[in-house]
Amino acid sequence: MLYDPELSYKLHLHNLHYNLCIVLSFQMPGPHLLLVVVAVCLIKTASGFANGKVSPACGDMTPQHGHDSSSKPAPYNITLDKPTFRPGDHITVTLRVVPTSGSISFKGFLIEARDAGNPDGPAVGSFSLLNPSESQLLHCGHTQGSAVSHTSKSKKTEIQAVWEAPKNPPSGVQFMATVVQKYKVYWVQIPGPVVSLNGATGVPPPNPTPTTTTAAVTTTLIEPSPSLPQFSSEGCGRSKSCLRDPVGCDPGRDPLCFFLSFTPEARTVLFELSGPADGYLSFALSLDKWMGNDDVYLCVRDGDSVDINAAYVSGRAHPELASENVLSDTAWQLADGVIQCRFRRDILLPRQIESRFSLDQSYFLFIAHGRAEDGVIYRHDRQPLISTHQTVITGLPENLAGSRSPLLIKFHGVFMLVAWMTTVTTGVIIARYFKHDWPETRLFGRRLWFQVHRALMTLTVLLTCVGFSLPFIYRGGWSRHAGSHPYLGCTVMALSFIQPIMALLRPATDSSRRYIFNWMHLGTGTIARVLAVVAIFLGIQQQALLLPGPWSTGVLAGCVVWGVLVDLLLEFHSKVVIVSRFKKIVLAVFLVGNVGFLSVLLNTIRHV
Repeated sequence: MLYDPELSYKLHLHNLHYNLCIVLSFQMPGPHLLLVVVAVCLIKTASGFANGKVSPACGDMTPQHGHDSSSKPAPYNITLDKPTFRPGDHITVTLRVVPTSGSISFKGFLIEARDAGNPDGPAVGSFSLLNPSESQLLHCGHTQGSAVSHTSKSKKTEIQAVWEAPKNPPSGVQFMATVVQKYKVYWVQIPGPVVSLNGATGVPPPNPTPTTTTAAVTTTLIEPSPSLPQFSSEGCGRSKSCLRDPVGCDPGRDPLCFFLSFTPEARTVLFELSGPADGYLSFALSLDKWMGNDDVYLCVRDGDSVDINAAYVSGRAHPELASENVLSDTAWQLADGVIQCRFRRDILLPRQIESRFSLDQSYFLFIAHGRAEDGVIYRHDRQPLISTHQTVITGLPENLAGSRSPLLIKFHGVFMLVAWMTTVTTGVIIARYFKHDWPETRLFGRRLWFQVHRALMTLTVLLTCVGFSLPFIYRGGWSRHAGSHPYLGCTVMALSFIQPIMALLRPATDSSRRYIFNWMHLGTGTIARVLAVVAIFLGIQQQALLLPGPWSTGVLAGCVVWGVLVDLLLEFHSKVVIVSRFKKIVLAVFLVGNVGFLSVLLNTIRHV
């Protein structure tokens, strides 16, 4: 429901007009991912440009960040090296931090020159660069290079550019700059000096805002959030409902505990949310386990403070922050990488607030967390924790269970583990080392070893087919963010089909071409097994089935090594006979050990 990129998921918000948000490329129809990303889908477009390609802002010079310009005095100013000019003259323009403002740097900027008599008009003249690594030219209006902007979001304290006066300049030119300190903090059209055309009369005065560009920045103390009582699991299931990961954890004792509690009161519900997160922690109310039409609540770290907001997810788009303040008694706390926030919300809200759910109904609950930078949210770090069943928010208190892995993906992992860790390994051992142990024993008219081998390999193919289809059913298509795992899986699936086809078309035992089949059958099977093992190791690191590590990886490695050791031991025995029953003993020991490893892995999948 909620949600890389990296700044491979760099979400500098590309939203469409009329409250439409761009759907993330990695999303495919599927269950809730609790996708919580920062995007404010207001009536105007909202998008950020860390690369400085801000041509859409040429007109009003306003960053499309979905936030208002700062009302504080700007800690930046513009200076020029000439007070007057002639057509074709060059003037050096410097944008720098006000000396008295301390070490306040800036990340983004846009510099333009305007007709002082018509400051809302188009840019005049053109620029050339003095800092090409940190600045670039933009095409604003009809003139190439009529504005200068940043090339990256690196921190800067000074930028210079050279302005060239046009052939037919106005009588006065005023320089303006928009400066972005961080995503939510910026100043629009900071006025700079007015330069006059030599010999011109009636030059308009500069905008009367001298204190805006030259006044020292006043230090403002941020009012701390009201102190929070220690979060605790005490009362869970008795006086409040709780959703926790790991199951039964206590946020007061375990800093790695993800914790959501809600306590119904007379007309409100008290929510408490806690968990380790680099940037944000969030939860959502949903009518199902699929993303879309969900009521979201965000606790986003912004520097040394936390913004607590309500939002709404429509479809698989970015959350829309609520325009109405529906939360009260908000409080937060930051300590040792743990974000904690608390707030109240009315059970019933006015009808005009359609995007908020009534809390007297039944919903699934989601908890997600991830990185944030300057208040901007990125894709969640892990698969969201989703409650196993719906619960009435104002209902009787209960201890809720949840899972970070969808049921279909769990079965995918189970089928692939059974197929490629147990059935295929056992089938290979039977065919390779027991072919001559039951020469006369037959089952349904065929040799026993062959029937056992064929049954195990058929089961392997069936389990692989079913397991292979489950992620596609869950995702509704191809997953673009699963790395090489799905590619390996498709290769293994193809080889799994090739093996039985080759077996059906194999030549007779005494055929001169039989050796070709033997080598192809052995080679194809070996390649399939190796690729399957690699795919499984990658699979247990996927968000949708992230097994706890590193011990789970060690158990899987132990299972693989166990099979290799047994194979080597039987190969040695085939060269030097030890005792007649040795192979049967080794096979029994192998099965016991294999089932033990497999049981641990399956039980781990059950609890994620």
